[in-house]
Amino acid sequence: MRVWYFSEMAYPLAWNEGLKRGSLRVVLPNSNYDPEIGHTLLNRHLDEFALCDEVGLDIMVNEHHSTSTCLTISVPMALAILARETKHARLLSLGTPIANRPDPVRVAEEMAWLDVLSGGRLEMGLVKGAPYEIAPANSNPANLMRRYWEAHDLILKAMSTTDGPFNWEGEFFHYRHVNIWPRPLQQPTPPVWMTGLSLDTGRMAAERGHVLGTLLSGSGAGPMFEAYRTRAQELGWTAGPDRFAYAAVVGVGATRAEGLRRADIAADYVRTAPLVLEPFTNPPGYNSIAANVAALKGKRGGFVRDRQGNPIDQTTATIEQFVEAGTAFAGTPDDVYDQIKALNDQVGGFGHLLMFGQGGKLDHADTVANITLFAQEVMPRLRELNPAPRQSPSVAAQ
Repeated sequence: MRVWYFSEMAYPLAWNEGLKRGSLRVVLPNSNYDPEIGHTLLNRHLDEFALCDEVGLDIMVNEHHSTSTCLTISVPMALAILARETKHARLLSLGTPIANRPDPVRVAEEMAWLDVLSGGRLEMGLVKGAPYEIAPANSNPANLMRRYWEAHDLILKAMSTTDGPFNWEGEFFHYRHVNIWPRPLQQPTPPVWMTGLSLDTGRMAAERGHVLGTLLSGSGAGPMFEAYRTRAQELGWTAGPDRFAYAAVVGVGATRAEGLRRADIAADYVRTAPLVLEPFTNPPGYNSIAANVAALKGKRGGFVRDRQGNPIDQTTATIEQFVEAGTAFAGTPDDVYDQIKALNDQVGGFGHLLMFGQGGKLDHADTVANITLFAQEVMPRLRELNPAPRQSPSVAAQ
């Protein structure tokens, strides 16, 4: 199992004001952001990412917009810095919300440039994007998935075409000459990742052979992973654990109490992420009918459930509830390993752990200790869990 550290580099100093307004996203004025403090925070977080390279962790970066919960507003900008500051870690973009980007060819250029700069260490996540970013991006939620798949296909064709310009005339994008320079070091493209939770997403990812990740979903990851495995078998190949990734908050300590405390602070990311005004949570057409039905059945707290299948309110859950649900792994190194292994076994195996190693107000000293102790005491054992090398499936639909 590979481990990818990430932090959303949040600005929790604005969260109290956001709570008063009922939203930490979209409508919270940026007068609540102090650029001088932000300068210190951004550089601190980049130092923590650089530490991961020293201790043997891989690195994941994502992006969000118009929010105090995430100040990483551009995956390519962050990864360009890390590509120069690191030497060994693979660099995962998870990812670029391509349905909201106006120019997919520019995305292809940026990803190819990053792959060359990093010496072929890039892993490329092409994601749909969060519903509350529809308004800031001025996107149409009703056609977002059609736009996503067209952008996805155009990006991969642009990166893998080496014999001169091609023309693209689609529903959303029109180019007379596509001919990106540079082309990526990894051919035909860097490994591609997707994220999701639905059975449909599992099947669509399998048809393309992509790595499929899910965030904070506990046992809910199992059905999607199984849908992927089933579809892969139908297409004539076997999906190993290297095709699956799972993200959770991680807090490790010399004592159980210390690990729980670190995870509890970091889990404020999970508690605050859903705090957005109702009009921005589910724009008409963004979700399928099936997804909306599932959300209604889940009641408040969404899709996160405990081991008995009961939904938990992720805005108020205790760290013990998050651990029970598989949203967090916390405690001593032994505790954390056992919790990861238990969820791995429950969902049929995953080859990538996406580690929320910092979140909310977890300070630099705690973050450094969390990263270091995890790398020393947990990661060596995880390397023996699902150690099969990455497959490169040949999928006709690709």
